[in-house]
Amino acid sequence: MYAIAFMILGVVFMFMYSGLQNDQINIINSFTAWDSNDTTMVMTYGNFACIILTFIYGTCYIKFGVRKTMIPLMIISALRCPGIAAADGLKATGGQGNWVLFWISLFAVRCACMSFQMGGFMLCANWFLRYRGRVMGIITLGSPLFSVVGTSGMTTLIAKNFGGDYRPFYIGIAVIIVVIAILTGLLLKDYPEDAGLHPDGAEVAPKSEANDEVNLTVGQVLKMGKAWQLIISFGAFQFIINACMGSMATRFIVLGSSAGDISVWLTAVKWLAMGAIIGIPMSYVFGLLDDKIGSVKTSIILGLTEFLPIFGLMLQPQGGSVPLMVMWGFGVACMTGGVPTMHPCITAYCFGRREYQSANRIIMAVQLIPSAFAAQMMVGMITSGKATQAYIILAVICAIGIITMFTMLKMKDANAADRDYAAKQAE
Repeated sequence: MYAIAFMILGVVFMFMYSGLQNDQINIINSFTAWDSNDTTMVMTYGNFACIILTFIYGTCYIKFGVRKTMIPLMIISALRCPGIAAADGLKATGGQGNWVLFWISLFAVRCACMSFQMGGFMLCANWFLRYRGRVMGIITLGSPLFSVVGTSGMTTLIAKNFGGDYRPFYIGIAVIIVVIAILTGLLLKDYPEDAGLHPDGAEVAPKSEANDEVNLTVGQVLKMGKAWQLIISFGAFQFIINACMGSMATRFIVLGSSAGDISVWLTAVKWLAMGAIIGIPMSYVFGLLDDKIGSVKTSIILGLTEFLPIFGLMLQPQGGSVPLMVMWGFGVACMTGGVPTMHPCITAYCFGRREYQSANRIIMAVQLIPSAFAAQMMVGMITSGKATQAYIILAVICAIGIITMFTMLKMKDANAADRDYAAKQAE
């Protein structure tokens, strides 16, 4: 029962995180009268704050538990969503709004929504070893799913049915988050041991956990070569997600026939939905590959797919190209589903279940430093006519991430004794 409840709520966690972390800025930039550079800057400040908050949240997960940390942060997100709605600033209502209220609300939502992803990752790492990749692949379906019913569906709905007014959208989100918080408290446990169980529903404790848990310090983690290999490789992959997802509306609006024309963007979100529908199963494919061939090889494959959204956006002509939009949409699904799947998998691969969060809170915090300004960099370069140069930079960053992954090919899975593929390799 706990595993089923987690997989259902896990999909919801990733759906909400994907929308609140990056994708909502595309909805905001489509319908507000405020300058896209200014609105994106709010998210950038939130990204920088999350560098410190990632470490704080991770430490709280270790000391107080996942649920006791997640639920208050969810409530903060829920309370601030109506603030975004109340701030207004919509083109549809004349462009007048309360910028200070908008800034505070969007900033708070961005900072608090980290709990959805970090909590989901840790719960999965706690509950699963043998099926870690497949379960992670299931819950991270929520990220590309948002591209279908979130970014594309809500953008079209707001434009055509709400007359450009996204305020009902944010009120609805607040209600949904409160419901999620209640269900999290009622249905989930931090560890299978808390329910008298073992990971994967096994009858005995994991073979690879003979030693007691070690809470690694910041200094210990930063002295490890494998930590820096993770920081560079998945830091690069995460940078590309933030850069592409935080600026795609701006990219397509610039490709419109006139300043502020969102017709190309509205066409693009339809094909984003189509590509994402095709690519949604890729989340599970990456997770299945993780269980079959290991995290490192699967992460290399993931890195190669990140070139799809980069070139799908870079090569777009004025007015847009449908084939390139489909390629971009499929690449977004692989990227937004694959990176959330593989990031916790490869961290657990390197550090094991018991040391996962001790290392993850530090590794993710360092990775967020360059990612914090990724969307702002892209929006600035795109609006100044340097889109091609911006996407070339992303392609180089992607290549660096892939090359770094190749240096990890000989690394052993920390939970190898409880992983099917590792046991077969040892035979």
